[in-house]
Amino acid sequence: MIPKYHEIMYPLLKLISDGKEWDVRDVTKILADDFKKNPDFKMTDDELNQLLPSGQSTIFENRVGWARTYLKKALLSESPSRGKIKITQRGLDFLNQLRDKDKIDVKLLLQYPEFQEFKKKGDQYKDIEKNHDEKIDLFHDESPDEMLQDAYEKLKNKLKDEIIFKLKTITPKAFENLIIDVLLKMGYGADLEDAGTVLGRSGDEGIDGIIKQDALGFENIYVQAKRWTEGVVGRPEIQKFVGALQGKNAQKGVLITTSKFTYDAKNYANNLANCKVILIDGDELAELMIKYNVGVTTTRTIELKRIDNDYFEGYIEL
Repeated sequence: MIPKYHEIMYPLLKLISDGKEWDVRDVTKILADDFKKNPDFKMTDDELNQLLPSGQSTIFENRVGWARTYLKKALLSESPSRGKIKITQRGLDFLNQLRDKDKIDVKLLLQYPEFQEFKKKGDQYKDIEKNHDEKIDLFHDESPDEMLQDAYEKLKNKLKDEIIFKLKTITPKAFENLIIDVLLKMGYGADLEDAGTVLGRSGDEGIDGIIKQDALGFENIYVQAKRWTEGVVGRPEIQKFVGALQGKNAQKGVLITTSKFTYDAKNYANNLANCKVILIDGDELAELMIKYNVGVTTTRTIELKRIDNDYFEGYIEL
């Protein structure tokens, strides 16, 4: 189990309690080894290497980083130089006065005015020093980065549900046009004029659209769009589509639905020998529409920034 950031604060502060300057990388490695051996956590290598959804760092490294931030904001530790951490005299006094010798949480840090000021800046704890209700959850299990990512995923999932609902209300013809729009936005068609074509209302022997991969049409992707409002798409539908591809002597096909595919349908498509058929269900389609900005609009952009240590390298500290 990966420890929460507040569960890292005490072992981190205890580790640096010798008063020496520690390299953050060394601290992170020692803490990782300790949490692997700790019977309450037994953190595995897979958990240690588990990345945040952003892929920019591991969850463990991120939580160690926030544990360092919280201790620093309470002036229990300091950063003497880049990549270094050291306990302060306040930190040593704090450790000596701890009643529960293996636990540090936000409530304990709120005894320091500097940390109160830090928590006042835009989060839910800004008035918490005035409230002594023990039932209040004074910290989250997740780091702020993780909470932000979780909030983003919840908003995206809600948007995906709205997209799928909307797709099921448009006409079959509109749905076919939309599918071509998505594929073109994804880069298929190689910037050719008339790269994507929607066929007649009845389709062409099971083909609803064609994406040209080259100017002369040697490489085409054949598309079938199934705007199903209920039920799932089974293997027989995939077999019909494969038959239509064979009738065109085609090697590539995409079958997209607002519904879902059965396991048998997906297994059949994955094991085709003479052609390649990609199946995209409603959830995946909504994901692609969000990623490539089809049928959605941006209402707000949030930029997350971090300190540029390289910028400050050239300045001498006074």
